[in-house]
Amino acid sequence: MKTIPPIPALVLAAAAATASLLGGAPSTQAAPLQAGAAAVDITPRDFPLQIRGSFNPPPVSEVHDPLFVRAIVLADGDTTVAIAVVDSCMVAREELDRAKAIAEKASGIPAARQMIGSTHTHSAPFSNAQHQTPQEIAYQKQLIDGIAAAIVQAHANLQPASVGWGGRDLPDEVFNRRWFLKEGTMPANPFGETDELVKMNPGALNPDLVHPAAGTDPEVSILSVRDAKRKPLALLANYSLHYVGGIGGSVISADYFGEFARIMPTRLGAPESFVALLSNGTSGDINNISFSKPRPPRQPFEQIRLVATKVADTAWFAERDIPEYLGDVKLGMVEREVALKMRVPTGEQISRSEEILKMAGEDEKKLPRLAKSYAERILKLAREGETMPIKLQALRIGDLVIASVPFETFVEIGLELKARSPFADTFTIELANGAGGYLPTPRQHALGGYETWLSTNKVQKDSSEIIVANLLEMFGELKK
Repeated sequence: MKTIPPIPALVLAAAAATASLLGGAPSTQAAPLQAGAAAVDITPRDFPLQIRGSFNPPPVSEVHDPLFVRAIVLADGDTTVAIAVVDSCMVAREELDRAKAIAEKASGIPAARQMIGSTHTHSAPFSNAQHQTPQEIAYQKQLIDGIAAAIVQAHANLQPASVGWGGRDLPDEVFNRRWFLKEGTMPANPFGETDELVKMNPGALNPDLVHPAAGTDPEVSILSVRDAKRKPLALLANYSLHYVGGIGGSVISADYFGEFARIMPTRLGAPESFVALLSNGTSGDINNISFSKPRPPRQPFEQIRLVATKVADTAWFAERDIPEYLGDVKLGMVEREVALKMRVPTGEQISRSEEILKMAGEDEKKLPRLAKSYAERILKLAREGETMPIKLQALRIGDLVIASVPFETFVEIGLELKARSPFADTFTIELANGAGGYLPTPRQHALGGYETWLSTNKVQKDSSEIIVANLLEMFGELKK
């Protein structure tokens, strides 16, 4: 298994030298585009660790496939930006801010020009050392150092380059997981309520299914980077699919994101130094399960391989469709801090939660599913602050704009940003620069369901509208 190398002195020196050239006063003429890419292994070394992605996360000590941080750095003489994708379920803002500070010091790339998103694999360790075990503390440091190292190494690899972008649809692997059910069939939620209108993951071929609560975004968007000889240097893809799963046990895995990165170099006939990244789009309500149609049983990891292969094939077709590669493309990036109001539990909800946590034996068996988990979450939410400060980012690469949102973002939000964007191409990376829970739209809040439950969703119910409005303003700033 690979380990994370320390950031070499030569890399730091090269990065500092490049930063002195690119991070000074703006030039009067646009310089030819430069690009660099790197991948750093962040597979845990110390076990056991809990993997994130369930209410009762199991301890694991086995690795099926490695976890990586993959990064691309672009520079046009005036602006230097970094995009990194981390094989993690989610990384808290605090850890990302620490990684950005390390990368900024070593490379000169301002923290506000670093966009870092998590893939949302459900088979990676927690980032925040929640139990403060030695293994968790060691992995938290490994993760933070690995993120910084990937950006610094990508920066040190800057070379003349050109970029192109585009997309192709892959509709048959994305499904909305929120469904309307027949009247009178809705099970109780953890709060004992049965008046919700939709259910998340209602069960394949459930006879009570009516129709999904929303659509999907089938596009595989790509940013392709080539070197001076037009050889593939890096490719960033984006697909609005939560994750695939079906791993058949408790092991470390990058899910289909890692498999895509492994396959893509073969598709492009790329050199060993090539880096492929697959970021997660707006997939808060999207998964890989078709609830209305049967699917044959799969071996562990088989579905991951199938989906990754299809996404890689679609990215290959999208790359072939790129009309031209540009070496003098304009870069721009803006970041905004936005304070969202936190949802506050009522006194009644707090009292009920305290009572639930006291229950045991036969009384506990009468509780709805997950009642105790949500009682704990409600009491934790009641202790948090009044607002959640978040970072929004928009990155311009020619006539492509990439947005970032620190939530598990509903697909309608990404589709709205695409429809209203002033740029020819737009996509969104979710769970970037933080992890604030789910982000439904007000319409979806009214329907209820897992993603809208208090503490699963932590911020005011019109947060998606606030975020969209800010991002569209940021797009407008970059378009000038």
